[in-house]
Parts: sequence; structure tokens; C-alpha cells
Amino acid sequence: MTDVALKIENATKRFPGVLALDHAALELRPGEVHALLGENGAGKSTLIKIITGVHEPTEGTVWVDGEEVTFKSPHDAMDAGIGAVHQERNLIPRFTVAENIMLEAVPTKRGQVDYAEMRRQAEYWLSELDLDIDPDLPVQRLSVAQMQLLEIARALSLKSRVLLLDEPTASITEHEVQVLFSFLRKLKAQGVAILFVSHKLEEVFEICDRVTVLRDGKNACTNVPISDLNRDGVVAHMVGRDNALSDLGHRAPVDAPTKLELKDVSTRIGHSNVNLHAKKGEVLGFYGLVGAGRSELARALIGADKITGGQVLIDGKEAKISSVQDALRKYQMGYVSEDRKGDGLILAHSVADNIGVTIWHKIAKFGGFVTDTMQRKSVRGFVDRLEVKTPSLQQTLGNLSGGNQQKVSVAKWLAAETEILIIDEPTVGVDIRTKGYLHKLIWEVAEAGVTVLVISSDMPEIVAVADRLIVMNEMQVVGDLPNSRDYDEMSQKIMQSIVGASDLKESA
Repeated sequence: MTDVALKIENATKRFPGVLALDHAALELRPGEVHALLGENGAGKSTLIKIITGVHEPTEGTVWVDGEEVTFKSPHDAMDAGIGAVHQERNLIPRFTVAENIMLEAVPTKRGQVDYAEMRRQAEYWLSELDLDIDPDLPVQRLSVAQMQLLEIARALSLKSRVLLLDEPTASITEHEVQVLFSFLRKLKAQGVAILFVSHKLEEVFEICDRVTVLRDGKNACTNVPISDLNRDGVVAHMVGRDNALSDLGHRAPVDAPTKLELKDVSTRIGHSNVNLHAKKGEVLGFYGLVGAGRSELARALIGADKITGGQVLIDGKEAKISSVQDALRKYQMGYVSEDRKGDGLILAHSVADNIGVTIWHKIAKFGGFVTDTMQRKSVRGFVDRLEVKTPSLQQTLGNLSGGNQQKVSVAKWLAAETEILIIDEPTVGVDIRTKGYLHKLIWEVAEAGVTVLVISSDMPEIVAVADRLIVMNEMQVVGDLPNSRDYDEMSQKIMQSIVGASDLKESA
């Protein structure tokens, strides 16, 4: 085994109007977890796509096990022993869980697909990640968090010598993170070289051995032992200065009328007797393990799924929401989806189009006509406010980094001037500085009188940003907790709510 499993030198990638990578370098060793860090747009995902054959570098060299290689496609990279979990999901919704896991290594018997063996192997990889999912279930019926874990299971099934993980914990909870980390440690002991991309620095310090930081497409630090750095040092490399982070500060208790109330709400997807309320200007947080039903409840509230019983009250009056358009135009309710690329954004359209879509009906001239000039004028302030890094408002959204796409998904609902805003996984794929900015923005929006419902799988985030916490488990509300913002105290109360509900169900 060589001392270096993968080496990148002078990796440069140019796109129209964008220099995404500028002579970047990276070195992965067998039996280590190596962190690749940087702000949104720093070039992390571009570097991974070069390593995995999605992009060819404009300049630069890739070595695998000491030999120079040129990848013309992802299959070339897989043949060289490189597996990856990309930020963008690459699952086939109509295929089953088992078919997706074994897609790159379909077992056969006498020239035919061996479905029994496929199911057996899929069950093994699901069990390795402690995933209780039926292998025969179509992927389109999974939650976003389950899809994230399924992507990881598929990458693991390839038994790669080099494993690249781009934001693998973005949509999963602490329990799932620890299961994943346990398996990564097992792979590390087997000599696998692992590249770990994350904006969650606490995870980086827990699991990683060395770190490389990119800033503006260049190396800010390269192959540094994690033991030589602290949190402030990493942040300074990422943003180019010390003290880039600031605490959220104090937020006074909300004393206002109830804006949104759910009474005994049931949904087609399986919720029953859901009762909760949110005040005007309150930040109401939602936490729960994978499959708890938080995102599904949000989709039912905005008319994207069916409410089958109970009442939804807005300003004390029953609301009948039959579509997303109803939610926005009749009740000023918006939803920043956790699946920004599937539900929230149109990647082939411009930045301006993606933000402007929620306000076309407001800015349209007689006859419904909207000019590009009108739209740009209406959205420019929101692009500036959220510091979206884009060459122009006409830039195709798919050419921006994942974090900047997330900013656009928030910007379009701020432009719509909603009175109730549901934000699902607000900082998935967002760098640490932008994460702090978005947290402050949530508070600013709430202080302006907007009722904000925040769904997050990141427990420190939900404890930091929410005024009150709704805990869900198996499609039901199992806790309604005042938030002291003391993480140790609140994390214990949250888990007690979940465990207590599970124990009660088992005893029944």
C-alpha cells in the first residue's frame, strides 16, 4: 500500500465567468479521514467533481496510488476505486431502495438480475447504517434524510479504497451521525482513505485527522494535522480573518397573539391529533429523528399534501389551503424546502427568475406582463442582503455553489413578504459564516412580525435559534418545550421526549 492514496496538484477549473478552482492541491492517505473545508463557492464541490470524473480539470494532475490518471467519466473514477456521496442526490425515484444501492454492481445469475441477492446485499448495507427501511420500497417514498443515508449506503456498497463524502450529515440527526461515524472509523481501520466535506466544525474535530482549507478556489492551508488547529484557527483560514463569527445574542420572550394554530390535525401521510400553536413574531423550532414527520407536516400545511382531519387556524380563523399558491396568495405563507433542488429552485433558470417567481403576480403590469428590468429591480436588494455570490442576476442558478443556491431559496420567500415562513433545514450546505448570518436573519424576520417555523436536524442550531421547541416522533408531537438556549439542558429534554414517547408506545 502506498503512503498516498490520492494526490491532486495544481487543480484549476474555469467555467464561463467563474474561476472555480485556482491551482488547488490535496493529499489523501490510506487509513485517515481528511477534512476539506471552505466557505460556499470556495471550490470544494468542484474539486470533488474533478476527482470523481464529473468534470475534467482545465489544468492540473490527479494521481491514484502513485500513478497519474485521467478520468473521462464517473465510471473511470469508480473503476479506480473512488466512491463518492455528492451534495446533489443521484437516486432514481422510481427504483427501489435495493435497486438504487446496487445500481453500480447489479448481481446477476445466469445472465439475469438476481433480485434475491440484490435484496440481501442491500439489507446488509442498510443494517450497517442502522437503517430500518424496506429494500423493496420505491425511493420516491423516502424522506430527504432517508435519501441522504441511502446515498451513503450506496457509496459504501462499492467498497472503494477512496471515499469522498460531500456534506454527508447535512440532513440527518445526531443519532444517524454517530452511526455513520462508527462505520467510518471501521473503514479507516481497514485502510480506506476518506475525504470529509462539512460545514459542521464540531464534526470535523470529532472524526478528522487532517484538514485542507480552500478559499476563493485556492489553498488557504493544505494537509494540516487537525491537532494543530482550533476552531478559531480553522475559521480564520476559511474567511481570511479572525473573529469572523459572532454570537446571536439575546432575544426577548415573545408576547404576541397566536398567528397559527393546529387543532387535532391529521394528514394523508399519517399524522394524527397534532396540536400546536405559534405566536406572531415567534421562532418555533421543530426537532425529531428521521421519519418523525416534520417536513411532511410542513408540506401538508402549505397545501402540498392533504390534511384529512382537524383544523388549521390563522389569526383565529379556519384556513382552507388546497395548494401552495393558496398558501402564498390567500394566507401569506411560504416554505423554504429542505429539498431545494427538487422542490425549491429551478436550476436551469436565472437567479433573478428564481427569486422573482413568488412576486410576479405583484409586480406584473396590466395583462400579467413582467419585464426583466422590473424583476431585477425587485430582487436586487434581496441578493445584496443575503450576499449571494453571483456574477450577475442573469447567471444560471445551477452554476452557483450549493450554499448560494440555499441563499436564493431563502431570498425568494423574503421577497414575497410572507407572514408565516416555514424554513426546512435552513443551513444545509451553508458555510459557517453564512450559517451565523442566516440565524440572525431568522431573528430579524421574526422581529419584523413574521411567524417563523424552523425545521432542523442540527440540534445545536435548533436550540440556538428557536424561542420554543416542538419535538416530533413517528408523526406525532411528543413535546412542546420552552427553550432556555442551554444546549446541555435542552438536548436532554428533547431526547427524553422522544425516548419517553417510544417507551409509552411499546408499553401500550
